[in-house]
Amino acid sequence: MYLGVLEGTEMIRNVLGAIVALAGAAAAVLSPFRDWYDGRLGRHYRLGDLFTGTGVTAAHPGGLFSSLWLPFLCAAVVTAVGVVLRSRLLVALAGVVALGFTVLWMVRQGQATGSLSVAGDGSGLGLGVALAGGGGVLMLLGAALMSGRRRGRAGRVYEAPGSGDPDTWPPTREPGPSVQTSPWPEPEGDAPYAGPGAESGRPGATPSHPSGDDPSGDESWPPGGKPSPSGD
Repeated sequence: MYLGVLEGTEMIRNVLGAIVALAGAAAAVLSPFRDWYDGRLGRHYRLGDLFTGTGVTAAHPGGLFSSLWLPFLCAAVVTAVGVVLRSRLLVALAGVVALGFTVLWMVRQGQATGSLSVAGDGSGLGLGVALAGGGGVLMLLGAALMSGRRRGRAGRVYEAPGSGDPDTWPPTREPGPSVQTSPWPEPEGDAPYAGPGAESGRPGATPSHPSGDDPSGDESWPPGGKPSPSGD
């Protein structure tokens, strides 16, 4: 029963972790299509600008695959693969990639503008940055929720149960095979005492004599002694 509960818990954790991780991947891959800074979409930033010392520029990329969208697309794909394989490592790696590129963009944007700000009129940091950062956090959270793949138990060696509980089975300590290794039924204990003569073959049992005669030839008589032939 313990193993059944454990398997059910692992399945629930994998399902919840997968939902959270996939939600984060969707938010991350959608983020470049939202405003990132001063109304400029994330897909309008060149990916190469993140790896220069001057920061981002006003130049637009030649296509989606040369824009900021590419690393988030890769993170979403890695997340999907990790969910299918139930790999916590792949899902966590995708979350690190999404968060890493978000932070790197903020550093380069800060170098270009001198500072980063958030304003209610739409200027400054936009919704796209929040989606990218939040998506990375959700992917990491999903990896933490997932239980991962169960390891095989066939080659695992467990210690033998102690003398205090020989009839338990590791590793759950549930009742298991008995210590009786013989193929024959276990011998039963002595039957309860049923009175003298019940089992003439038992040691210490008093043999029964259907005729009522004493095998020693002496009969037991009341304290008055043996009656005379005349009946007195």
